[in-house]
Amino acid sequence: MSTAESRPVRAEAVVDLAAIRHNVATLRARAAGAQLMAVVKADGYGHGMVPVARAAREAGADWIGAAVLEEALGLRAAGDTGPIFCWLTTPGEPLADAIEAGIDLSASAPWEIDELVAGVRDRPARVHLKIDTGLSRGGAVPEEWPALLRAALREQVAGRIEIKGIWSHLASSDEPKSPANEAQLATFTEAVEVAESFGIDAEFKHLANSGGTLALPETHFNLVRPGVATYGLSPFGHAMPSPELGLRPAMTLRARLAMVKRVPAGAGVSYGLTWTAPRPSTLGLVPLGYGDGLPRHASNGGPVQVHGRRRAIVGRICMDQCVVDLADDEAAPGDEVVLFGPGTSGEPTADDWADAAGTINYEIVTRIGARVPRRYVDSARETAPETPETAPETAPERPETAPETASQAGQAAVER
Repeated sequence: MSTAESRPVRAEAVVDLAAIRHNVATLRARAAGAQLMAVVKADGYGHGMVPVARAAREAGADWIGAAVLEEALGLRAAGDTGPIFCWLTTPGEPLADAIEAGIDLSASAPWEIDELVAGVRDRPARVHLKIDTGLSRGGAVPEEWPALLRAALREQVAGRIEIKGIWSHLASSDEPKSPANEAQLATFTEAVEVAESFGIDAEFKHLANSGGTLALPETHFNLVRPGVATYGLSPFGHAMPSPELGLRPAMTLRARLAMVKRVPAGAGVSYGLTWTAPRPSTLGLVPLGYGDGLPRHASNGGPVQVHGRRRAIVGRICMDQCVVDLADDEAAPGDEVVLFGPGTSGEPTADDWADAAGTINYEIVTRIGARVPRRYVDSARETAPETPETAPETAPERPETAPETASQAGQAAVER
């Protein structure tokens, strides 16, 4: 039987779990004094949620972050018993399942407090209250913040919820010098002060995403939530590339040429014939397309590496395949094509693909679809599980404690 290493493959995304651990350790050092939440939403930014969560735990991640309930509950089902935060829910979702699983949840409005309370069974809901500091997505705007605090505090006094955190999200941390960061920080700090005036002393205050973790230490408070940086990608793009930040991109996307052919000058390529060979050329057929997650906007320019040389995709990227101009290079079906990787061997990076498509590196890795198998390697160990079955390493379980009794100031705030 052939092994995962030797078996020919059409295409694969190779994920180095050692890189994940390295990045988490690097981010922890940058945010010394704060706990770290590794965000694994969207199937770990396309890298694989459970393997990434396990590697992050191994490297000391205190928390795992998931956007939606299916992700958070999936982590619990995989055996992760450590702190998990989930922040994106809609009316009528099965919050009771998440509450019973000990998953921390977010609330941005009084009606969300009501939904959480309706889901309480045998244990109080652990809630992080979100203030909108300027991103204008989730969160209570400052004018509505007191109403959210009153609703939450009322239920905490009743023993139905525990207010565990106050949080928000930065809009411009990829531009560390943007005045928006200072404005958001001021709004967040004021929101915490208002909460404290109500008698709420939340254990966790968190604002920093990847950009904040790496470049805005004043936003760290006592918990940071790096997402894309966990995977070794810079939130700043070429302005501060991954190597300068001490990060190692974890994913390499590669394929094998499905066909090689020689075409004459003037031959058109792919739908619409948007590229015409300016000379007799060797073309290679790459069995990946927008159905696998390649951005169609990178047609006529998406970079690849073949035989150690940078080449470009020519013609439109199709659903299942694309074509690369190899000029006069010799090539054969089965030869390897690297679409992107860490860049340490001259191959294109996710940032290069983002440039070609007019997007960001987040989208390049996250959109790689399920049709592309993931193969997990560990450059720091001699193991390469193709499909890890073991659950993520877990942080110590939290004690099953009753909600703290509200202070007299808190009770007075409830009654106001």
